[in-house]
Amino acid sequence: MDFAFSAEEESLRASVRSFIREHITDDVRRELADAHAGRGKGPALLAVQDAIFRRGWLAISWPKEYGGQGGSLVTQYIVEEEFIRACDMRVGGGGTGGPAVLACGTEEQKREFLPGCARLQISFCQGYSEPHCGTDLAGIRCRAIREGDEYVVNGQKIYTTNAQNATHIFLLARTDPESRRQAGLSVFLVPMDTPGITVRPLWTIQNEPQAPPHTTYGEARTNEVFFDNVKVPASCLLGQEGDGWNVTQRGLNLDRVGAWRYLMSVRRTEDVVNLLKSGDAAVGHLSHDPAVRDKVADLWTEAQMCRLMTMRSLSIAARAGSFSYEGSGEKVAGPEHGVRATEAIGQILGPHAELLNGSPGAIDSGVFAHNLLGAFQSTVNHGSVQVMRDQIARKGLGMPRPAGVAGTRAARV
Repeated sequence: MDFAFSAEEESLRASVRSFIREHITDDVRRELADAHAGRGKGPALLAVQDAIFRRGWLAISWPKEYGGQGGSLVTQYIVEEEFIRACDMRVGGGGTGGPAVLACGTEEQKREFLPGCARLQISFCQGYSEPHCGTDLAGIRCRAIREGDEYVVNGQKIYTTNAQNATHIFLLARTDPESRRQAGLSVFLVPMDTPGITVRPLWTIQNEPQAPPHTTYGEARTNEVFFDNVKVPASCLLGQEGDGWNVTQRGLNLDRVGAWRYLMSVRRTEDVVNLLKSGDAAVGHLSHDPAVRDKVADLWTEAQMCRLMTMRSLSIAARAGSFSYEGSGEKVAGPEHGVRATEAIGQILGPHAELLNGSPGAIDSGVFAHNLLGAFQSTVNHGSVQVMRDQIARKGLGMPRPAGVAGTRAARV
């Protein structure tokens, strides 16, 4: 088996790197940080996004009729990887919403949403979690009741990252008020400017001091989103009414596959390797310590395993295969590696690695300390690793549910 990229794929990578060196200026980086903070896109950022689109790199794997280039998922991975490494710019197209529309949407929905996603003019935040159910999506109470040609939505979502910037919310709501658990849920593509939607900020531990660039889960803000008699056209329903659980799981699986999720888990390991190799006077001596070298080698090997799991998922998706447990496997391996790496890096670098951004003596602008603050979040977001292990056991290994707990929440998830 050949794990290397082809000559054509490496040529694409070289072209992307050349573009980044020329176009991702300090002004673009500042405006990108402002955009992430909800202050809008500046002219330099808009110009570079337009230039990326004209090169055909935004949503490169999507069909041409929907704004893509009909490329492979591997080419998509390469483009995403380079932009994320360089400046944390996501070029995949719309987050969870875009791939889910491509997989489950009507022709009208695809033509309405996908070209805008491909040009980064449409973006989705994820309306899943609620205050009482957290990652237990089957416990959702937010309701969408059909009234003629509309649904009326009432309820609340929480920890809705990027709701202050997104044009739409990928909303999971209960359309059958008498249903329980997975049954009776539906997905809607709702414009965020719809009357009755209120976004309220939740400031995170990364807000003050602000996490430096490249921090994993370094967002200064997440959000609560409230729905008060929000009227949504029936045309916003994605998939069939009551099939929202399957649509959601498909969207999550698609969103877990790619460079962004992979790099979220392994960049901590890459950062410490680069730091130790940099010759930094404060830590350079550690690169010659046998215990440090052994531990870093272990972490690097784990990171490469995570990379290969991602490439396996890309291969399955490219063959139009179905995911049974592979996405769940990635969701366990990557975040847990990230947690182990973060803790080990703190032990390797010592007390200075615990100093936050702006503190005298902080290492690399405090990125390792801020990574520690966000590390365990990755084991919960997009499905907890405990739930993912259950899916691996039942879907991947064909194991039965434990006897005597059929009525518990753990068995029903």
